[in-house]
Amino acid sequence: MPEIARFYGIVIKLFFGDHPPPHFHAVYGEYVGLFNIQTLEMFEGDLPIRAKKLVLEWAETNQS
Repeated sequence: MPEIARFYGIVIKLFFGDHPPPHFHAVYGEYVGLFNIQTLEMFEGDLPIRAKKLVLEWAETNQS
């Protein structure tokens, strides 16, 4: 799974051809969250609140 960003111990990965909806994976230690690219909703996973906020801030900046 290609890594597209890394910050504050969080790794953002994107796998082309993965199951719908279009999404990216955010990995923080043993925690993983899957985020819908269009809505930025975390639809699966268990990221800590602080890590989730950082991921959402990054996603809003890079969504386009």
